[in-house]
Amino acid sequence: MTFPGSPDMKNTSRNVYVIDDDEAMRDSLKFLLESAGFCVQTFATAQRFLDVLRDLAFGCVVSDMRMPGMDGIGLLKRMKAGHSGFPIVIMTGHGDIPLAVEAMKLGAVDFVEKPFEDDHLTIMIETAIRDAEPAARNEAITLDITTRVASLSPREHQVMEGLIAGLSNKLIARQFDISPRTIEVYRANVMTKMQASSLSELVRLAMRAGVVRD
Repeated sequence: MTFPGSPDMKNTSRNVYVIDDDEAMRDSLKFLLESAGFCVQTFATAQRFLDVLRDLAFGCVVSDMRMPGMDGIGLLKRMKAGHSGFPIVIMTGHGDIPLAVEAMKLGAVDFVEKPFEDDHLTIMIETAIRDAEPAARNEAITLDITTRVASLSPREHQVMEGLIAGLSNKLIARQFDISPRTIEVYRANVMTKMQASSLSELVRLAMRAGVVRD
């Protein structure tokens, strides 16, 4: 299972997803982070968060380490297996340094020990988002282009491959034993579906989607 994250990157710099089985802690963190200008959603379990992850815009995950059912380590393993671009900050209890180190090895960007200073956590979250957002944005753009490629019919895909290989309409038509006029129609469809305004842009998009290698 993969968790690519939402292509919608609007307002991503302030999204935080808090996961903690302690209701009082969830409420406290929600109040703190919203006061600091973040848009906060809370989850009582890691599984509930994973269930809706595909529909969430990019943001920082702040998860407790020790929770019933799936703990912080389990969450990190699932996120890593799904190639999620969401940065994860783990909250640990006193004496959980070995677990925190394991969490970092599994991809957590940082950890904070309870009790923690409010400013320290907010700065940590802002840093995590700032560092991870460019890669997540890049992944979202690539996913969008890949979706455009997937919208092409088999024949349109063949025509696109011919175009990016530098073949003329006549040569493509001869290759598939159809008329050049029909190729022109397919070519127009390809340009529209790929949202390309020129052949050079089509080539760049195809390279980005992995249709051709640079």
